[in-house]
Amino acid sequence: MEKTSRTIELKVVPIGNSRGVRLPKAVLDKYAIKGELVLEERTEGLLLRNKPDKRLTWEDTFKEMAKEREDWSDLDATLADGLDQAGKW
Repeated sequence: MEKTSRTIELKVVPIGNSRGVRLPKAVLDKYAIKGELVLEERTEGLLLRNKPDKRLTWEDTFKEMAKEREDWSDLDATLADGLDQAGKW
């Protein structure tokens, strides 16, 4: 698979008391850019990328629980106590 690259010239513009660049909507849509970005300084230039999602996957969650030795043995009893059925007791 051959990598293709495209060059887009961007102007540095004033944004409040700072300066920045505006990314075209097509680029924002293509790379699903919605919130924050990470800027990496590299020897060959700058790299912008989406900020990684810090939410844990279920697998990571279970690993963290095992590492912390959390005790969830009473969860079934708690769920079955009916207290979440507000006004029905």
